[in-house]
Amino acid sequence: MHKLLLPLMALFILVACQQKPAKMYVASLPDVQQKADEFIPFKLTTDLSQLSDKEKEMLPLLFETAKIMDNLFWKQAWGDKDDLLSNSADPALKQYIKINYGPWERLDDNKSFIETIGAKPKGAGFYPSDMTKEEFEAFDGAKKDDLYTIIKRNKEGGLEVVPYSEAYKKELTKASELLKQAAVLAEDEGLKNYLELRADALLSNEYRASDMAWMDMKTNTIDFVVGPIENYEDALYGYKTAFEAYILIKDKEWSDKLTRFAALLPKLQLSLPVEDKYKAEVPGSDSDLGAYDALYYGGDCNAGSKTIAINLPNDPEVHVTKGSRKLQLKNSMQAKFDNILVPISKVLITPNQQKHVKFDAFFENTMFHEVAHGLGIKETINGKGEVGKALKETYSSIEEAKADILGLYMVSELAKMGELPNKDLMDNYVTFMAGIFRSVRFGAASAHGKANMMRFNYFQEKEAFSYDSETGYYAVDFDKMTAAMNSLSADILIMQGNGDYEKAKQTLKEMGTIRPALQHDLDRIAKAGIPVDIIFEQGPEVLGL
Repeated sequence: MHKLLLPLMALFILVACQQKPAKMYVASLPDVQQKADEFIPFKLTTDLSQLSDKEKEMLPLLFETAKIMDNLFWKQAWGDKDDLLSNSADPALKQYIKINYGPWERLDDNKSFIETIGAKPKGAGFYPSDMTKEEFEAFDGAKKDDLYTIIKRNKEGGLEVVPYSEAYKKELTKASELLKQAAVLAEDEGLKNYLELRADALLSNEYRASDMAWMDMKTNTIDFVVGPIENYEDALYGYKTAFEAYILIKDKEWSDKLTRFAALLPKLQLSLPVEDKYKAEVPGSDSDLGAYDALYYGGDCNAGSKTIAINLPNDPEVHVTKGSRKLQLKNSMQAKFDNILVPISKVLITPNQQKHVKFDAFFENTMFHEVAHGLGIKETINGKGEVGKALKETYSSIEEAKADILGLYMVSELAKMGELPNKDLMDNYVTFMAGIFRSVRFGAASAHGKANMMRFNYFQEKEAFSYDSETGYYAVDFDKMTAAMNSLSADILIMQGNGDYEKAKQTLKEMGTIRPALQHDLDRIAKAGIPVDIIFEQGPEVLGL
């Protein structure tokens, strides 16, 4: 060997020996495999024979775009996904990380389940982790509270506003190109227009035109929800939206059954149990109710608990002008009903009321929850601006509680109006009650979970149900449930209309918790081996594409 090579080899060996071993992530939970197993697999499929050749050709482009949204959400929720997963040797830990899109349990108040990782920042990846609320409030940055910007530190250490279109330019440019390609294949003019405008929106940071176009779609078979949409991930202020995507196929037979309800929104608004000033806005009656089979969930909607219905767009201007679209994800809903809701009811609902737990009631309660997001008012009555901004971080939980209780209220009103013939409201009440136990398991970190805790505690105080401590069964009291439904509806509508942030905070503090008796029953559900939620087997390969 040439003697000049010897010093180089010695240096290489020295450097290699001095390198630190790769960090490995270890679960802080003793039962991480059991935690992962609480999510039952479910295949997302549908009958693709109803699609044209061009629609089938479009699907791979949509899957690729959706995967980009999935990766962007990882960035927003955690950061470097590959580092986290590649340094987690335990397969169960890796599976649980994927379910939660990070190292924090979404269904247990975002507690860390990895030893070396601390608490989740309330602002996720939308703000600097060391930023205080006082610093943000003092920061005079244009669009600092915009839905589509992140807050970063500049070179001087101060705060700066960066639009999503710049922060995620590489990924959004690719997604935009894919949407343009899909638009070329679209045979439905409404879908084509939406895809083109959504492609532009990803690069311009201006989403309203594409939201309007999405509302105008009426005859499409394929639907594609894509982009930065919900604000649940921003637990600091609720300002910033997270990336997600759904690929959906319309169930035209079920959708046709639902269309007549949209025209009744203005009438239902007038029936709300509050003074006229809290229902003065006229909701758009151009809303679209439809049933769909989901083929793919990506990003925010796939993290932790899985959505079974969609109410979009969130833009208040679009709501007032055109209403919103309410999409019921029928195959996901059926999976949760069969595998979770029915087994829960057998553990907790008194036997003579278990007959009232029905899929049609579950479907109605879920559907009218989404419709109810369009009721009430979007602007406070006292000059505090938009309800969402007035209620700050409490808004998501309060809004979900409103939608839940008003959804049930709407079923009762529609039954009075003769729009739901032969309706036994006990089906909806008992199914609603069983649904609380299903959703409250989503935990305090979830707006939906906190809303369910609030409603359970309210019903308990109003004696809307009784509890037999000997048998462990709950029984719904029809009259008291009706009274509680009406009074809670009024309380929330007034709180929102007044933009009463302090009352919202106090209500969630007092009512948005799991009390010991409820925790005991949730433990019984867990001991029965009932899944917490579902996870999806999804993608082109599942469909045979």
